[in-house]
Amino acid sequence: MDDYDAMLRLLTADGPYRPYADKLMLFGRFVGSWDLDIFVHQADGTRREFGGEWHFDWVLEGRGIQDVLIVRPRGERDNAPDPEGSIGSTMRVYDPRMDGWWVSWMGPDDGEFSTLFARPERDGRIVLDGQWSVGQKEGSRFEWSFSDITDRSFRWQGRISADGGASWRLAEEMDARRRAGG
Repeated sequence: MDDYDAMLRLLTADGPYRPYADKLMLFGRFVGSWDLDIFVHQADGTRREFGGEWHFDWVLEGRGIQDVLIVRPRGERDNAPDPEGSIGSTMRVYDPRMDGWWVSWMGPDDGEFSTLFARPERDGRIVLDGQWSVGQKEGSRFEWSFSDITDRSFRWQGRISADGGASWRLAEEMDARRRAGG
């Protein structure tokens, strides 16, 4: 076995870490592959639409979930006259000391890197709060949320505030559909 295979074998896990299995299912229910309809809302009111894919899996002995998010799948992006699109990854790790989730987003194509804190809401949504730490949005607050969650679909929304949370603007939405066998 080469070093690459060893690294992947050590990173991935078969399922949740048993002592916290119930808490880990907050994000664990997304493990699998999803097709996306993505809507980007510009500050000027225009809206762009893309396809995408999102893949989630267990990592770090089942103590977290990592994903790979692809806006405009690679084959589609490579052959388009407008090659806009991106790929990024999020690591979500449950912290039993505070009964919450630390979430780190890395979007190298867009120069976006940030840390968020996640919690479940009573209405069934998952809300993630953060502030851009690097990149063109540095210092802006943002909120991500997962809602309308079923075994086969969910909605994700991203809102941004440039004034410390006094006002918010919807920046992105994604409607996800679980892939067959995913």
